[in-house]
Amino acid sequence: TRALVRHLRTRGAQEAVISSVDLDADSLVRKAKASPGLVGRDLVKEVTSAEAYDWDFGDWKLGSGHARVNHDARRDAPTIVALDYGIKLNILRRLVATGFRVKVLPAASTAEQILAHNPDGVFLSNGPGDPAALPYAYRAIAGVLGKKPVFGICLGHQLLGLALGGKTYKLDFGHHGANHPVMDLRTRRVEITSQNHGFAVNDESLKGRAILSHLNLNDNTVEGLQGTGVPFFSVQYHPEASPGPHDSSYLFARFRKLVETFPHYGAEALERIIAAEASAKAQIL
Repeated sequence: TRALVRHLRTRGAQEAVISSVDLDADSLVRKAKASPGLVGRDLVKEVTSAEAYDWDFGDWKLGSGHARVNHDARRDAPTIVALDYGIKLNILRRLVATGFRVKVLPAASTAEQILAHNPDGVFLSNGPGDPAALPYAYRAIAGVLGKKPVFGICLGHQLLGLALGGKTYKLDFGHHGANHPVMDLRTRRVEITSQNHGFAVNDESLKGRAILSHLNLNDNTVEGLQGTGVPFFSVQYHPEASPGPHDSSYLFARFRKLVETFPHYGAEALERIIAAEASAKAQIL
């Protein structure tokens, strides 16, 4: 195990084969090298929903399980479209618990199909694989930006970067598991986060197109983006982490505020909300 760790820490994540049948080392190496890997592969098509559906389960409650809400009884609640690139169920639960009516659409939905639902906001989900292999997804996002408030998590964050004209790249090691320290560059506060991704956004490719809002303190990779004159924000990590950590759960409340204030303040809505958040945290400290 130690020898394997020493090998990987200098060479990065690699394709591997473990077998209890084929015991020939040369044969196993050939099989590993023949693996297609992640770069350039569209894995989202393997996990996205086949058709649109409504999601109506919220947070888990002791003694009763996940609370189910009545969509008809929440007609006045803001409606969001959640694009399913392999969405985690706990993200959907958190969106409902935050007060949204949630319509889930397949990953290949076009901007026209998204806007046809006239949502109050658009959510971009997590998912597997290489974001650059999903041109249909980031083109649809580009067609929505500026028209509706947008919030992206993980792969959704990466696709948002591509929709802005930026670039992504494969990490040598990837980020997996809990306890990754991330700094909010506006407040300088550190959040302990849960992560699971192998690609990242190139911050230099987004100069002037977005604000770098969060930074990974382990390797200085991009962990968050914020719109400049366009109402969107995104994070690379998972604020819906269950069982935790929950340091970043406030982002769902931020999205709700953005959706509610966008009709009144337009492009200024997000800046107002983030300034208010920073002020409130400063008073607590």
